[in-house]
Amino acid sequence: MIRDLSGKVAVITGGGSGIGRGIALTFAREGMVVAVADIQSDAAAAVATEINDAGGSAFAVTADVTSVDSLAAAAQEVENRSGAVNLLCANAGVLRIASLDQHTIEDWEYTLSVNVLGVVKTVQAFLPQLRQNAPDAHIVNTASLGGLVSVEGFPIGAYTASKYACVGFSEMLRGELAPEGIGVSVLCPGVVESKLAQTSSENRPASFGEHRAPEADGALAGAERATITAPQAMPAEDVGPIVIRAVRENRLHVLTHPQSRPLVARRFEALMADFDFAEADG
Repeated sequence: MIRDLSGKVAVITGGGSGIGRGIALTFAREGMVVAVADIQSDAAAAVATEINDAGGSAFAVTADVTSVDSLAAAAQEVENRSGAVNLLCANAGVLRIASLDQHTIEDWEYTLSVNVLGVVKTVQAFLPQLRQNAPDAHIVNTASLGGLVSVEGFPIGAYTASKYACVGFSEMLRGELAPEGIGVSVLCPGVVESKLAQTSSENRPASFGEHRAPEADGALAGAERATITAPQAMPAEDVGPIVIRAVRENRLHVLTHPQSRPLVARRFEALMADFDFAEADG
């Protein structure tokens, strides 16, 4: 369990924008050496510069979480520049806003490659370094509130499925690494200000096919281009302090929007009702 973060080394994938940037800024204020990793080198460099200009310590690393080779190179660069990692945030993610019948197989492959296998590959790349620092070592995987409950009427089906998988992976990983003294948390944020849909489109490799805007609803196409700024959206910078508190207490689920409790409660109430149905005499 990490309590004193000062002087420790953190890596944040997807650190060039959104939640990743917010977490990076918070870690730097705690005195950590922050490796800002992102597939967009310029974005990572901008955040690292922002941290350094404010008196913190950070450097940029280019990392494509879909590539084992890219992550291996990133892990080696981090170790060479700052020493072994103490705190890993596997935060990079993508979002496709469209109904499921508008998701192509390539859409699914892209979403799962980043949101599920990208987390798995990131953990595998940095786990040897984390083991060097145990018990001062912790992993935070970014899932979503959408990894705990599906919200009908919000067309993010592939994203939701991928985040359910991320939650399951994180829960299993926590149990396996606990005997080694390595903590694992899964960040399940509600709506946070970001340009996730836009950057997902911009960063999509050609190997996953061309990104297509939703066809049936012009508003959805606009949503893919816009920053998420709904009234309930939390500023990305507000997520970092929540993560810090959860890491220090080794919490499993890191939640940002307590007002969403009824959504999750209804899901599990429905599940219990189905258990009751299964037990009923037919």
